[in-house]
Amino acid sequence: MVGRLLARGMVAGIVAALLTFVFAKLFGEPQVALAIAFESAQDAAAGIAPEPELVSRSVQASYGLLTAVLMYGAAYGGAFAIVFALAYKRLNLSSPRVLALLLAGVGFLTFVLIPDLKYPPNPPAVGLEETIGLRTAMYFAMVGIAIAISMISLLVGRALVASLGRWNAALCGIALGLALVVLAQFGLPDINEVPGNFPAIVLWRFREAAIGMQLVMWSSLGLIFGALAEKLLQSPRAQAR
Repeated sequence: MVGRLLARGMVAGIVAALLTFVFAKLFGEPQVALAIAFESAQDAAAGIAPEPELVSRSVQASYGLLTAVLMYGAAYGGAFAIVFALAYKRLNLSSPRVLALLLAGVGFLTFVLIPDLKYPPNPPAVGLEETIGLRTAMYFAMVGIAIAISMISLLVGRALVASLGRWNAALCGIALGLALVVLAQFGLPDINEVPGNFPAIVLWRFREAAIGMQLVMWSSLGLIFGALAEKLLQSPRAQAR
């Protein structure tokens, strides 16, 4: 059964990746092109020769982007299916679709929204080369903290079910998670390396597109996998087991 769920997870991830690719082409790539044009203009004004392209921009924006998104989707779909299989019997939810959407929502919050609120993605021309290591380390530290906060909130919520009831326990777990997120946001260092003359609208729309891509990926993955998993798990053959 786990193998069948894994296969369906990868299929759902690939379909979600295709939808994400369409979104990225429509909303993300135009902002990347504007940021690259800004960077090129800045280099030209400073008399800096453009670096040779190892991979052409047209390939990066088409086949390169599609390949990266498909690999990302297949990997996340497989991992999502494994987590779903582990949680399905333990959380005692009657509907596989509800569990899939719940896991997709938690995944989006943990791996995308919470880290991006502190260290949002930047387009080309934003950020200094000498701080790449620091920015990368801080981002993954925030991801690790977000995972820990999610686990703590879940454990506290489950521990309070017997005394407060499921609804109140869930609210307490969420409140604790929000408080810990605020502490983490203020505790980690800020990184502000946006050039003063960089177009604010390009930066804003790029970050909107980056969040939108992840939202399309996670929501599509939850919806598609939930439908596939429900059909599998509620089939007569699965019920007999």
